[in-house]
Amino acid sequence: MASIEIQVPDIGDLDEVAVIELLVKVGDTVKAEQSLITVESDKASMEIPSSAAGVVQALRVALGDKVKQGSVVLVLEVAGQDSAPNKAVAPVAIAPAAPVSVASEASVVAAVPAVPVVPAVSAVAAPAQASDPAASAALIEVRIPDIGDFKDVAVIELLVKVGDTIKVEQSLMTVESDKASMEIPSGAAGLVKEIKVKLGDTVNIGDLVVILEGRVASVASVPTATVAATPAPVAGVNTAVAPVNTAEVAPVSVASKNKSESATANATPPVLAAAPAHTPSGTSLGLPHASPSVRKFARELGVPLGEIKGSGLKGRITEADVQGFTRSVMAGAVQTLAAAAQIKPAAGGGGSGAAGSGLGLIPWPKVDFTKFGPIERKEMSRIKKISGANLLRNAIMIPAVTNHDDADITDLEAFRVLTNAETDKAAKAGGAGVKITMLAFLIKACVAALKKYPEFNSSLDAESDGAAIIYKHYYHIGFAADTPNGLMVPVIKDADKKGIFQISAEMGELAKKAREGKLSPAEMSGASFTISSLGGIGGTYFTPIINAPEVAILGVCKSSMQPVWDGKVFVPRLMLPLSLTWDHRVIDGAAAARFNVYLSHILGDFRRVLL
Repeated sequence: MASIEIQVPDIGDLDEVAVIELLVKVGDTVKAEQSLITVESDKASMEIPSSAAGVVQALRVALGDKVKQGSVVLVLEVAGQDSAPNKAVAPVAIAPAAPVSVASEASVVAAVPAVPVVPAVSAVAAPAQASDPAASAALIEVRIPDIGDFKDVAVIELLVKVGDTIKVEQSLMTVESDKASMEIPSGAAGLVKEIKVKLGDTVNIGDLVVILEGRVASVASVPTATVAATPAPVAGVNTAVAPVNTAEVAPVSVASKNKSESATANATPPVLAAAPAHTPSGTSLGLPHASPSVRKFARELGVPLGEIKGSGLKGRITEADVQGFTRSVMAGAVQTLAAAAQIKPAAGGGGSGAAGSGLGLIPWPKVDFTKFGPIERKEMSRIKKISGANLLRNAIMIPAVTNHDDADITDLEAFRVLTNAETDKAAKAGGAGVKITMLAFLIKACVAALKKYPEFNSSLDAESDGAAIIYKHYYHIGFAADTPNGLMVPVIKDADKKGIFQISAEMGELAKKAREGKLSPAEMSGASFTISSLGGIGGTYFTPIINAPEVAILGVCKSSMQPVWDGKVFVPRLMLPLSLTWDHRVIDGAAAARFNVYLSHILGDFRRVLL
C-alpha cells in the first residue's frame, strides 16, 4: 500500500479558481478519472478528475478554497504502487497503449515522457518518420472551445476544407446565435484530414470540429504506442493543458513465458476504467450543480438554486430550469422557502409570485384570449427573452428617477450639416470621408459631462452588497441600436480618446453588424454609460431603463424647431429633448440637474468640450 497526492492539473489561463463542490469524502473508494471536486472561475466551471484509483485518506481542500495548478486536492491510498509515499501524480486521463510486439524484455518501457497538448484537441500518435526521430505524425482532434453563454449555435460558414494546411489560431468556421456570430479558431496546426461539421449543424463546447494531421513528440521506446491525452477544461484556445505524466503499456507478445512475466512485472499497473464524473443522486457535498452563467442568471433574478431540480446532464441546473422555476413562482404554483418563512402577503393581496411574494402582489392573470377573438401565438426571440429578464430586474430593483431637459443644438446642427457637405464634396473629388451624426457629438459631450460628474460613470460594488461605489476611469459608451431581432447595445470603447469622425465611423460599423446579427459579445460588453436615441423615429420624452450595473442612461428624442425667448423676442431654435434616468442610490437630484444643464451647455456651444 502506498499514499499518493492528487494535484490540480494545468487549468489554462486561470490563476486561482474557487472550490464550489466536493464530490468525494474521506473513506470513499474512487476510480481513475472519477471527479473529485468542482472548481469555478468567473468564466467557467470544471471538474478535477483523479489520475489513480484508491481510498481517500485525507482531503486537502475545503469549500471556498482557492486552488491553482499543482495544488494538492487529496491523498489516496493505492494498492500495488512501487513509488515512494506522497509522490505527486498529475490528474490526467491516460488510455492504455496499443499491443506492441517485441523480441526482448528490454523493449518494454513503463513510463512515457511528457507530451504537451494544445487545448481543445487530443492527439493520437502515428509511427515516427525516419527524417525526424524526435517527433511523429499524429491525428489531432480540434474541438469547440469555451464560447461563453451560448448553446446550440449554428454553423453558418466553413472556412477550411479537407487538404488545407492550417496554422494555430487560424479560423475554421463561423457560428451564429440569435445574438452574435463568431469564428472558431484552431488550437493546433496541421493538415485537415476530416471535417466533422457541415453548414447548418448546431454545435456546443467540446464538440469535434476537424481532425488534423500534425506533429507531436514521439513516445520514447514505444514507437507504435497509442497515447490519448484529455486536456483539462479551459476558457480559451491558446492554453497548454496538463502534460502526460504516466502511460500504460498493453500486454506484450514475447518469445517465452519468462520474458512475458518479466515484462509484466516491470510495467506500470493498469489504469482502471473511467468512472462517472459525478452522481447527482449521491449525497451533495457542495453547491447546486450549475454552470457559472446559470449561477449568474439565477443571482440576477434572485432565484435560489438550492430549490431547483436540475434537468441537465448529471443533474446540472440549466437556464431553462431557472426560467421554469421563476414562471412557477410568478404563477403562484410554487413558493420559495424564504417567502414561505418570512414573507406574508399584503392585506387583500392573497397571492404570491416571484415578484408577487416579495411585493405582496396578486398572481399574474391567466386569460383564455380565444374567447374574445382570433389570436396568434409566437415565441419571443432569444434577444427579447434575455433583455426582458434584465429589464424586469433593473426596473424593479433600481430606484430610478428621470430628469427631462432641452438642449439648444441650432449651431451644432449647422456645423454638422456644413461638415457633411464638405465630406460629400471631397468624396465627389475622389477623396474618402465619413459622415458624422448628432449621436457622435452626443457621445463626446457625454464623456465631458462624465469627467466633470464621475458618479455617473460608476457602479455599485456587488461584492459589498452596494456598500461601496466603483468609479471607472475609462469611458466606454453604449448606444442602443434597433435591429430586426430586437434592441442591441454596441459599445464605443475609450470614447474619450477618439475624435468625432472616428466615433462616427465605428458607430456605422457596429450598427451594421448589429443589424446583420454579427456583433460579438466583446462588442456589446463593458459600457460605463449608455445613450438610447429615438431621434430618427420621433417622440418628445421617455423614461429609459438603466442598463445595470451602470447607474445612468441618457434618452434622446427627435429635435424640433421651437420658439425660444431671447429676452426681447421669440426666435426659432432647434431644441433636442433629453431624458436622463439615474440610480438614486448613487446619484441625488441636484447632481442630476447639474449634469443635464452642463450637457446642454456643451451641446449649445461645443467649444466647451475643450475646456
